[in-house]
Amino acid sequence: MNILLIGAYGRMGRAVSEAAPVQGHTVVCGVDHMPFPPPMSYPVYENLSGVTEKADVAIDFSSPYGLEERLGICAARGFPLVLGITGYSQADDAAIRSYGSRMTIFRSENLSLGVNLLCMLVKRAAKILGDGFDAEIVERHHNQKADAPSGTALLLAKSVAEGFGGGKEFVCGRKGMTGARKQSEIGIHSVRGGTIVGEHEVMFAGGDEILTLSHSAQSRKIFALGALRAAEWVLGKPHGVYNMDDLLGEIL
Repeated sequence: MNILLIGAYGRMGRAVSEAAPVQGHTVVCGVDHMPFPPPMSYPVYENLSGVTEKADVAIDFSSPYGLEERLGICAARGFPLVLGITGYSQADDAAIRSYGSRMTIFRSENLSLGVNLLCMLVKRAAKILGDGFDAEIVERHHNQKADAPSGTALLLAKSVAEGFGGGKEFVCGRKGMTGARKQSEIGIHSVRGGTIVGEHEVMFAGGDEILTLSHSAQSRKIFALGALRAAEWVLGKPHGVYNMDDLLGEIL
């Protein structure tokens, strides 16, 4: 599989570059820009429009900025696109849905198989435990992460809310005289510091007992491998927007 890697100089871009050849794939070119770029084993363009190499799939670990332009170019060139970043706006979400009618897109807030299995488990736990339990989510990331709460924390919160049957509101942090916790709340708390790759904990607190489900990423390799697995899976799929539920649905 020949890969066009968008965001090649970033942490995740470098992780994909390292993992791809081990999995039998080739990064044929990248897209990124920085004042003093590190040496890469493939050509890296400042703009996607300048790419001349042929690729089977594009993997995007850049940023939400310029998303619609990237979608347009990939759609015109027939590249399936794997989106592995977070922090999209409502306009970005709408653009992804719109382009799904004319290209193949795989989108996930977190490409780790373990995290997506955790989403399934917390949804099931919420359904079994019911409203007698309060759900709180704590996520921890490195001090360079730009968005909060993390896309993964929101993904987990959505899974918990679905398990409870809906009707929940997300409360991101608490401060001051907030009053008693409402049953409709799902609390989400963000921690930033050091070089933490990513940790997510979902706590269900009931009367006299607490159930905690968690996931800890030890390196970015797990996300790179997830991106490559998603790229393999999405090849040949009809136009549309897919996610990890679709991929895991073929496994479970």
